[in-house]
Amino acid sequence: MRWLSIWQLGIKSLLLHPLRSLLTVLGIFIGVASVIWLLAVGEGISLKAQEQIEGLGAENIILRSVKPPSEGAAAQGSPVPYGLLREDYDRLVETIPTIRRALPIRELRRQFGHGTNFMDGNLIGCTPEYAEVSNLVVDRGHFLTAIELAQMQNHCVLSAAAAERLFAYENPLGRTLHVLDDGDYYVVVGVLRPRSRLASADAASNVNGAEVYIPISALRKRIGDNVVTRRSGSFEGEIVELNQITLRLNSTHDVLPTAELVRDLIDANHRKNDVSMLVPLELLEQARIMRLMFIVFMGLIAAISLVVGGIGIMNIMLATVTERTREIGIRRALGARRSDIVKQFLAETVVLSTVGGVAGVLGGLACVPLTDLARWLMEYRIPHIMAALPDTVRTVSPQIVPLSIPLAFGIAVAVGVVFGLYPATRAAQLDPIVALRHE
Repeated sequence: MRWLSIWQLGIKSLLLHPLRSLLTVLGIFIGVASVIWLLAVGEGISLKAQEQIEGLGAENIILRSVKPPSEGAAAQGSPVPYGLLREDYDRLVETIPTIRRALPIRELRRQFGHGTNFMDGNLIGCTPEYAEVSNLVVDRGHFLTAIELAQMQNHCVLSAAAAERLFAYENPLGRTLHVLDDGDYYVVVGVLRPRSRLASADAASNVNGAEVYIPISALRKRIGDNVVTRRSGSFEGEIVELNQITLRLNSTHDVLPTAELVRDLIDANHRKNDVSMLVPLELLEQARIMRLMFIVFMGLIAAISLVVGGIGIMNIMLATVTERTREIGIRRALGARRSDIVKQFLAETVVLSTVGGVAGVLGGLACVPLTDLARWLMEYRIPHIMAALPDTVRTVSPQIVPLSIPLAFGIAVAVGVVFGLYPATRAAQLDPIVALRHE
């Protein structure tokens, strides 16, 4: 029996029961599409996380001051010293040769005002190099300069969120910003472009991204290290020289060895555990490992759907063998060999799995546009719920994993062959005489 005749006969047999064939194809379709969809969603989330971690700088090491829990009660009575010191900054720069650039950062929670607009945000004292190291991009004006730092000028740069809240309908450049807590005024010289929340974590930004950057020399001159913050009749005092030191190294190869040296220096001079260290490169490696684990896990879950589809094929083909027992006997009596019967039934299973696989691939490729459409409908219909969702949910986009397409399709066809082999073998082993007598 020629292969063309076998395929034609298989397709005709399937068309005799279109609904049953369609339901069988649907099982394979769901399995293949789910493999592609789940891997695409996992890849999109993983790439988003890696992108945000890379925004911290793979060549950076970030040291931050942390108030020890035991100091919280004492802070209500008198200012308590803790955290990074300027001596730590000098010691790191002088003793570790792999450091290309070190940035001292001082940060305070403050209330800002302009006209009738007010906001709570972070006042960040930094140096001109901070923009490059923290991947800040200026949208209008310029970032802080060396002259402004040396002359302790009362100039500031606003984050995109701060500019929108305080200067919603006017150009901020050249306008005056009032720091209500201290009574100081600063002239706006630059506005930054928006950036992701995780990428701004190196600046210890507040959750709403409202940040005001000023020269660290001006902050030390105007406010100093001893800070008392009053809120609703109570006050909290602290003495902090530096909230953060960001170290940029010569290359990523130096990050992990240098991180160990930095840990040793900090531990030797800070016994109260008042300094934490963040190494973005370590987070990036962990994210990549988690990505592989996530892909394997999602793939296993989706493969279960393919197995279920294969079981559906076996069930349908077993029922078909029973229904077509007399037909099989006639074919055997007319000279068909057992191998011809096996080929005939295998052809039907391959057709079912191939059609389901192709449809599943097309459904899987629709993952990105359908996700965008669903997100647009939700933003249109339920904007308040969408606004409350995390950034990852609102902005992440599935990324089709190229390997998932041939992998899912190949598994679908293989599942069809494997699960169709038993019914085909069972049909071929029927005794022709018994088959002819079957009613």
